[in-house]
Amino acid sequence: SYADAVQRAAPAVVNVFATKITRQRPLTALEDSLIERFFGDRISRPPARRENSLGSGVIVDRNGYVLTNNHVIDGAREIQVVLGDGRSVPARVVGSDPETDIAVLQAAGSKLPIARLGGSEEPRVGDVVMAIGNPFGVGQTVTMGIVSATGRSVLGDTDFESFIQTDAAINPGNSGGPLINAVGEVVGISTAMFSGNGGSLGIGFAIPVQLAKEVMTQIVENGRVIRGWLGVSMQSLTPALAESLGIEFGDGVLISGVLADGPGDRAGLSPGDLIVAIDRKPVTTARQMLQAIARKAPGTPLSLTIRRGGEQMAQVAIVGERPALAGGSDR
Repeated sequence: SYADAVQRAAPAVVNVFATKITRQRPLTALEDSLIERFFGDRISRPPARRENSLGSGVIVDRNGYVLTNNHVIDGAREIQVVLGDGRSVPARVVGSDPETDIAVLQAAGSKLPIARLGGSEEPRVGDVVMAIGNPFGVGQTVTMGIVSATGRSVLGDTDFESFIQTDAAINPGNSGGPLINAVGEVVGISTAMFSGNGGSLGIGFAIPVQLAKEVMTQIVENGRVIRGWLGVSMQSLTPALAESLGIEFGDGVLISGVLADGPGDRAGLSPGDLIVAIDRKPVTTARQMLQAIARKAPGTPLSLTIRRGGEQMAQVAIVGERPALAGGSDR
């Protein structure tokens, strides 16, 4: 039985109710003028509507900090969290990071239960895991499965995907809830599922708790997540791409674009350069390079090993700060 593991974690799992104010599609200028012409003031403009979204979260700190998903609380005016003991308390958004889909809330109240977070080791494929949340609003539910894969980056919803894949059932309402291991430690934050019918097909994804902890620390300390940035577009090198460019295929990441006067441009990077190592560590994929750059603090030097025109050279770039949802650069 895994009842002891569930008992350790479940009291800290909360239901997150987020109230959002939405309006119907705004009228076009033509529609607006026609309504005014024929009906005058008798027809009112589209009214505001209150919409409630449901998700889950987990209390991870004695200050009442709650980890959940950004998409659960995005645009919310009011947030209430309901604890396992029935208490309903208001919560505020401390900060969020759309690029990892992590949000940090702070729940009011005292004597809040706290979940234990897993250590630095990622779960292994085959490890038993359980997802706790409030699927479809039916109440707190536990589902069990195994870790099917790690390091998944298949959704394309965020730039920093490195999901734990699991066959533990994750359904609407589970988002933001914890994925726990066999001893009750939180190893991930449930965030998405692969489904063609709105229900679980045995392919769910969770954000590793190590990444969630890093994001939470930055949000609590800085109010936002600060990441390194070079201002370059990049893509993984494939045999077909190498052949089309007339270069030798091998490990490395191709620079496809450089932002004018960005950190990469000032460091002398050019489209067509092949980055084979960062800080003397080999890079083989664009996602690996993106994450290596993002981990560097703005203003610090970054050593790049470049292959250009058949020659290999070393270059140093001073890392800038990644703009929020940087469009087209460092991707």
